[in-house]
Amino acid sequence: MAVWALGINHTTAPLDLRGRFAFALDQIAPTLHSLRTDVGNRLGRQPEAAILSTCNRTEIYCAGAQNEIDTTVEWLAQSGQVNPALLRSHSYALHDASVARHAFRVASGLDSMVLGEAQILGQLKDAVRVAEEAGALGSTLNQLFQRSFAVAKEVRTSTEIGAHSISMSAAAVRLAAQLFEDLTRVKVLFVGAGEMIELAATHFAARSPKGIAIANRTLERGEKLAGRFGAETMRLADLPTRLHEFDIVVSSTASQLPIIGLGAVERALKARKHRPMFMVDLAVPRDIEPEVKELEDVYLYTVDDLAHVVQSGHANRQAAVAQAEAIIDAGVQSFVHWMDQRTAVPLIQQLQSQTDEWRAVELARARRMLARGEDVDAVLEALSRGLTQKMLHGPMAELRTGDAEARQRATQAIEHFFLRKER
Repeated sequence: MAVWALGINHTTAPLDLRGRFAFALDQIAPTLHSLRTDVGNRLGRQPEAAILSTCNRTEIYCAGAQNEIDTTVEWLAQSGQVNPALLRSHSYALHDASVARHAFRVASGLDSMVLGEAQILGQLKDAVRVAEEAGALGSTLNQLFQRSFAVAKEVRTSTEIGAHSISMSAAAVRLAAQLFEDLTRVKVLFVGAGEMIELAATHFAARSPKGIAIANRTLERGEKLAGRFGAETMRLADLPTRLHEFDIVVSSTASQLPIIGLGAVERALKARKHRPMFMVDLAVPRDIEPEVKELEDVYLYTVDDLAHVVQSGHANRQAAVAQAEAIIDAGVQSFVHWMDQRTAVPLIQQLQSQTDEWRAVELARARRMLARGEDVDAVLEALSRGLTQKMLHGPMAELRTGDAEARQRATQAIEHFFLRKER
């Protein structure tokens, strides 16, 4: 069984390229079906597969009879409508043990933009759950991910890897505070109602802004989140006419196209008499058109723009990183050992099947002898002799062969398996 992974992340690919390969959670199941069908046509059998897609990364994990990384690259390039060569130049391909190491580092927060952040573990668990529900997981990937969860838990409980981390939301608040000296005098608009917006709203609400509004495609979900923060709700359709009311806009939706355009922001600035706006686009693909950043009175930050802020405190975490890497090393060795053992499973199954067949034959023979009234000791003697002869027939035949090299191999095997003293 081969294991391989293909991915792009915040260190290998620019934001707009990552946006082409961003899959919402409800898109994962049909995407997995497409991937497994395409690769399965090459393998003759569909591989195991899982897809992890966040604002910072898209990664495909597969297991199959043979490595099909090239097919996986071609499939992903086609899904994002880019040239395979371009994708290869911005991606990483991993095999076997390196896949385990990468998965364990991702789950533990060591490969994140925010070193030690815990959110990625929940996102990975969601990806595994969706893959399992789609029937795309088998024993190999299931073992890989369950071990990654266990390693992440040990890293989290045994080290201080997350003790000094700064979240994307905290970084956004820090930057906003640099622009607006008093956050209690500003109004904040959150676009979307997912986990990223919930985290951002929690951080901004702690600074007691003058007002909070949540705009979402479905009012019901927006109202549920708004209730936690005493916020008002509004429809996405009302954004163009109300955007000027807000000093801070934080957006993170699953839209495949920008929902806040250049024209809408220009009109908002005019209505605000060019008072500054602070905007944070946490979405991949982008929610806010990139041209907005060129406007003089707008301070627009994307997930990549926040990178340097979240890296602060990096030196304080180096000792914890070393501890975490040691835990991961042990986990990788354990997984590789499990994979190595798996290669012997078919032979073990054949051996067990053969010995069960021999046993069944001798038991049937013994029962017939007992039914004829033969002596019990004689039946047991015949049973044991029959089993012994069947087990030794192959080795004895090899010892009688005319091939000297074959006899030498047989002699060494017999001495190893039958004649060695217990250690």
